[in-house]
Amino acid sequence: MRDTFARFGLGGEPGSDAFWAAARTPAAVSDGDGGWAALFLWRGAAAEIAFESWSEPVPMRRWGGTDCWYAEVAMPAGLRVTYQIRTGDAAYADPCNPVGGGGDRSIAAVPDAPAQPYWPAVGPADVLPLPEVRLRWASERLGGRRTVRVHPAGGGGPVVLLLDGDDWLHLHPAMTAFDAAVADGALPPVTLVFLPARDREAEFGCAPALWTAIRDELLPLLAGTGVPGDPGRLVVAGQSLGGLSAMYAALAFPGLLSGIACQSGSFWWTPGAAGLPDPMGGPTGGAIAAYLRERRPDLSGLRAAFDVGAHERRMLPHCEAVESLTERAGATVRVSRSAAGHDRASWRHPLLRDAAWALGLEARHQLG
Repeated sequence: MRDTFARFGLGGEPGSDAFWAAARTPAAVSDGDGGWAALFLWRGAAAEIAFESWSEPVPMRRWGGTDCWYAEVAMPAGLRVTYQIRTGDAAYADPCNPVGGGGDRSIAAVPDAPAQPYWPAVGPADVLPLPEVRLRWASERLGGRRTVRVHPAGGGGPVVLLLDGDDWLHLHPAMTAFDAAVADGALPPVTLVFLPARDREAEFGCAPALWTAIRDELLPLLAGTGVPGDPGRLVVAGQSLGGLSAMYAALAFPGLLSGIACQSGSFWWTPGAAGLPDPMGGPTGGAIAAYLRERRPDLSGLRAAFDVGAHERRMLPHCEAVESLTERAGATVRVSRSAAGHDRASWRHPLLRDAAWALGLEARHQLG
């Protein structure tokens, strides 16, 4: 039975200290049919692997009477996915995997997963660098206070507003990735604005409050800091409900945005849909598609990049409807598909690539 581990390049007595000292997971071998078999390990009590949106949890098996638990998981070509090891009521990053996605998450990538140049591997215990510039935004329109971080990558330039900014600060090193891409010439200098969300469902639904506050409060506040930035070329990057919000801003606030980079936009959204037993079961393309069909806006000045995971099967019809209607409205549109589910680990490369494209930059170097 040791062949179970030997075929993945792991030697030694399973469960021994020497075995654990050499263990690195997930280890993957070809399944002979275009996909991969991936081995995951855990040292301790009974556990399962919980994947982010791609698969149901996978229970792990115990090796004999040892503290070694393992699971062999079939994975499709190109997949990159976030996961946790769950045991009892607790969840942990994989201690055998050096690539983290936050303190309690890890990232698995099969050998043929598309490269993510400029994104450094970050361990679960690593603390990511933060921009030096902080804006204390006390919004009269939204209420409350929030800290907005600003980083002039390469000295600053067009503004790239990152929705769910705290995730891109604390879980995935966007500041480092943008700096590296700018230094390599793959991106022009940009001014990154990391906008944290307080209530995603309320702020990112199709309501004007957030974008009125950004237009009337946040952008003037940014201009008053002295940080180099060109809000006349404003690209908004958003994922999931953030992608919905970016597209809504392009429709409801004409001229505010020059481009959007939208990953896995929640275009199933209609008012109240999030509370339904099947939120994605409503009209195809949701409220955004209805707006585009009924109002026929002129989007000829907009560059709109859309990416969605190929494994997000129920999302695809909604996204395809909005992509087609946006192009029909005159926008310059780029459409791509990632070998992924609804997962921030797979949104990292499209974030850089599509922000560059939305700024009017043709693909350079490794962005594709």
